[in-house]
This record gives sequence, C-alpha cells and structure tokens, in this order.
Amino acid sequence: MKRIGVYCGSSFGHSTRYLEAALDLADLLMVHGYGLVYGGAHVGLMGALADRVLAQGGEVIGVIPRAMVDREIAHAGLTKLEVVETMHERKARMADLSDGFIALPGAFGTLDELFEVLTWAQLRIHDKPCGVLNIDGYYDRLLGFLDHCVTEGFLKAENRALLLVEAHAARLLERMTELRPVKQSLKWMEADIR
Repeated sequence: MKRIGVYCGSSFGHSTRYLEAALDLADLLMVHGYGLVYGGAHVGLMGALADRVLAQGGEVIGVIPRAMVDREIAHAGLTKLEVVETMHERKARMADLSDGFIALPGAFGTLDELFEVLTWAQLRIHDKPCGVLNIDGYYDRLLGFLDHCVTEGFLKAENRALLLVEAHAARLLERMTELRPVKQSLKWMEADIR
C-alpha cells in the first residue's frame, strides 16, 4: 500500500479521544510511509488529520466537490487538492487514489463513503482492505447491526469479514497490510460495473 483513504467527520465530536485517534493515525501513516487521501476539508477530524500529516512532510491529497470549495472549507495547504463536480466523482476518485480505506468516527458522509467501498469490495470491483478504527466503541452498534444482517440472511459472513475492525490504529494497519484477498467468481456480475 502506498496511500490510505481515510473517511472521518468534519466535526470533532464530543470526546477528545476521537481527535487523539486521528492524530495517532496520522503519525502511524508517516511511520509507515503512507500518503493520505481524504475529503479535502480543513475542518474537524478531517482537517486535523491532514494538518498532522502535512506537518511531518507527508503527502496529502484532498478530493472535494466544487460546491464545498465555494463554501470556503477546502484545505489550502495540501500536497494536491482535486476539485470535482459531484460527490459521486469524489468517492470514485478517492477510491482510485487509495490502496486501502479506514473510517474514523463520523456520520452520514463517513458511512456513505465506507459502505460504498465495502460494496465495491463485496462485488469484487476492488480487493483493497477496508477498516474501521473503532475508538471507544464508537461503531459497536453499527457492527452489531451488520452481524444482525448476517443472522437474518441479508449479508454473507464472508462479506461481513471484509470490514476489518480494530480499536488501535497500529493493529488495524498491520491487519490491512497482511490481508490477502480471496478471489471469488461472480458469474452473474461483469468485471467493472462502477
């Protein structure tokens, strides 16, 4: 892996642990020599993560829709800022630039981005690792719901296992680098439907 796409909140949340986790992840990206791909904003966990990587001389690529640039939330000091027209283009471009994906705490946008790359992994559009940094149990209820999806027959256990979950960034990155994709044939699916 050369670059990690990170999805996270444009807010800080109520717990200081979320910011601490974002900064810890930034430090670990630098230790391992990974570039950062993220949503291009200067606010919340997103901005703090980017600033920490930049402060250590790391590569940070932001991808942001033009409407958000116009609202003046784009980060002005990135290695590269790509401006796209739509959220759909943003997600596709971030996926293309990234070799793996991590979700920190966030809400609708974070979940939208995470579930899109997970869906693409399930459909074998890509075989890049997808992980959640589950800080202080932030994602416990969501993970419980995914287990419920398996129990109720809407999600296969092997696809549930596509989402790596750890409470510590170092262990999550370790698991992501160790991951060897399982190739499965989808006879009913074309190779690239994105």
